[in-house]
This record gives sequence, structure tokens and C-alpha cells, in this order.
Amino acid sequence: MLRTDVLIIGAGAVGSSLARELSKYEVDVLVVDKNEDIGGDASKSNSAIIHTGFDAAPGSLESKLVVSANPMYDELCKNLDVPFERVGAILPAISEEELINLKSIKKKAFLNNVYDVEYLSSLDVLKLEGNVNPDVLAGLYIPRESIIDPFLFVVALCENAYDNGVKFMLNTKVMDIIVEDKKVKYVKTNSCDIEAKYVINCAGLFSDAIAKMVHKDNFYVNPRKGQFFILDKNTSCKVSKIILPVPTKLTKGKLIAPTIDGNMLVGPTAEELTDKEDKSTTSEGLDEIEKGVKKLVPNINIKDTITQYCGLRPNRNPEGVNIDVFDDIYGYVQLSGIRSTGLTASISVSKYVVDLLFENGLDVKFKENYNGYRIGIKKFSNLSNKDREDLIKQNPRYGKVICRCETITEAEIIEAINRPIGAKSVDAIKRRTRAGLGRCQGGFCGPRVIEILRRELGIKEEDVLKGNIGSNMVIGKIR
Repeated sequence: MLRTDVLIIGAGAVGSSLARELSKYEVDVLVVDKNEDIGGDASKSNSAIIHTGFDAAPGSLESKLVVSANPMYDELCKNLDVPFERVGAILPAISEEELINLKSIKKKAFLNNVYDVEYLSSLDVLKLEGNVNPDVLAGLYIPRESIIDPFLFVVALCENAYDNGVKFMLNTKVMDIIVEDKKVKYVKTNSCDIEAKYVINCAGLFSDAIAKMVHKDNFYVNPRKGQFFILDKNTSCKVSKIILPVPTKLTKGKLIAPTIDGNMLVGPTAEELTDKEDKSTTSEGLDEIEKGVKKLVPNINIKDTITQYCGLRPNRNPEGVNIDVFDDIYGYVQLSGIRSTGLTASISVSKYVVDLLFENGLDVKFKENYNGYRIGIKKFSNLSNKDREDLIKQNPRYGKVICRCETITEAEIIEAINRPIGAKSVDAIKRRTRAGLGRCQGGFCGPRVIEILRRELGIKEEDVLKGNIGSNMVIGKIR
């Protein structure tokens, strides 16, 4: 049996941020996740936006967490070497009904202590974004709405936590939680049993299944599917800011936003499901996105799409962000209802939970040798020709471009594999380097990435996985 002080279930944005926050203290921390890579489920398939919380329910825990998290990102991303940009967002009112709603949305923002929301005339909107529908009547401007690379953000959190002593176990599914004498005793997984003083349920989409193990499942989580388009970097119609529709009760609607790497992100849908494994895209859903976003930006060219993807948001019923401890189960902390704003709130959630642990008996000291910095993989495509030449002299593998669409070199891929909590699959390589995320979607670099994984991991080509166990990329040689 393994032993740890704190066991975190789930390596999405929330679990990863919590791991890093706990790594500041003299305490043993272990993170387990059922997937083959860090990043969770919802955290690696969202809209990549860091929200201000302007439209959260005023006075709610979600509002407090999101609003307080947003200002932390500038310094945090700088320290962790994660791309982050405060591009701002515009809510254009196209109809008279939406125009009327702008007043209540601005009032709601003020109730959430987001006071930098500004009213825009139709002329102001079109000055900021010329591709917005020319029929726009007015708009709201939210300058601190931001974009981030969600893949690298979670990787950076985990790598920094690892450097400060946190351990990770992937491909590790929690099967049961054993409670004795009103205390968490140990956790059964498909790999081994783990004794822990504190167990924190950060399982997101599957938080209700974990809750059921300790009879605290007074809620259920249904997946809310969000389908997206990714448009080519050279698409004929671009925006520089996040263009948001006036939100409804069910959804924030179909948006168009620049990504941190220069593509356009369009979507999502909001489809209520029961199957937590259904990550398919549908013609109906994608048609709905195109129709919705063209109300905001009529000239958007969906034909410039290079791929579509789907994310499942953990929709809690009853809804609402919940962070709970229980009198009859000492040592168990349960997080649920953290959904579309979960990426943003993850860093404030981590501080909230650690404070909760202190209130519930965790007595630890701050590490004197804590290191809050992390240096990412050097991005060859962003360097000057002189810097590229110098790198190639130091390491000739920088001179071999594997992914032509994104200019990703063999050296970058090798580093991604060999870093702490390194990439062990084709998808894990994509998330860390963008190899395969360009226009051809791996058509050129795919076989080369498989070969590099085979060589660096010392396995056969047939054993190279796309993602989770069973997703083998090839079945054998044909000649």
C-alpha cells in the first residue's frame, strides 16, 4: 500500500492547480488520474478563455472565485512561462431585445465587482472590430477577458508541482474509497491501494461517481456537450477580440475568439447528454454553430476550418459550485459544479481548498526552498533566424522540422517526451508542442511523431498510442 498525506483525484486544471498550491508546504501530495496524460477531460477541451466573472451569479461562490482569480493570471503565467493575452471581449447587441439586456448585464457585472465594463456605441463597436455585424446597435466591452493555452497551463502547473515534490500516477482509476471510524482510511485504485489522511475529489465530470463511494452523492453530473470549429490561421475573416453573444440562462452562446496561437475558435454548442464518453461532433451541432456565430460576424468563413472538436462540461444538478467537507467523514473534500469557468477559477479554488484543509486539521509549514518558477520548451517557430542558427549549432535536432504547419522541430518533441510527466502519446505531444495541430492535422508529421515516440520510449510502433490505452496508432507493417 502506498501512503501519502493528501491524495488528489483528477489532474485537470483544478486538481493540477491544487497540487501546485500544496507543493508550497511540507506535505506529501499524490495526484491520480484515470487518463494517460494530465489535463483531465473538460480542461483540455474548453474555449481557452480566462473570464472576469462579469456574468456570474452575483454573491455566488463561483463569482467570488472567478472574479478573484482573473487578476492573478498575469504574474502566474509569467512565472510558469505560459502564453497569456488580455485581448478583451465585446458583447454586440444585434436586436432590440439584446440592446435592452445590455443594461442588466452591465449591472450584473458591477454586482460582481467587475467595474471596468464599458458601454459602446455601434460606431465604437465597429471601430474596435470591423468584422462585427454592421447592424450592431450597441455593445459592452470587457477589457480583461483573456485567452490562454489551456494545454500548456495545466502542463506548467503539474511540472512546477512535480519540481516541488508532488507525485503523479496516471492510468490510475479510483475504484473505491474506504472510510473507517468516520475517517478516510484508504483509496482503492486499479493499480494499488493508497492510504491518505486527506482525499480531495477533483474528478469533474466524474465527481458524482467518486461522491457515491462515500455516500455523498446528493447530486449528479450530466455532460453538457460543446462542439467547436478551429479555423485556419489564414482564414479570410478574423477578429482580434473575443466576440461574445448576449448570454442566456442555458449558455453563453456561440462565440468567435482568437486563440493564443493565431487560429480562430468558433462555438460552442450546449447539448445535454447522459453519456460521459460521447465526444463526437455532429453535422447538426456544427450547423447550429455556423448559424449562431454569423449573427455576430456575418463574414466568418467556416469553410476555413481545419478541425472540429468536442468538450464535455460537468453540469451539476442541482447546479452551482460546491466545495464541501463533512462532519461524518473526516479528511474528505468534495468539489463539484465547477464547469465552464473552471479553468479560470482553478487557481483561486486551490487557495480556497488549502485554507479549508488548514481549518480541518492540516498542520504544515511553508517550504523554505519552494520554487514557483518553470521554464517551458523553447518554441523554435517564435525565434529570430540568428537564435535559430545558434540553437541548431548547440543541438542539430533543432534543424530537423517534423511538423511543417507549425514549424515544430525534433528537438522540441524529444524534450516534451523527456520532461517531468513527459508526453507518452501522440495527443500528449500535440498538447505540449502543437505538432499535428496545424492545417494538415498531422498528415505530414504523424508518422514521424510515431517514430520519435517509438525510439525515445523504447517501444514498438504498434505500441504507440494516440491517447488512452487501446488507442494504438498502427497495427503492424504492410511491407
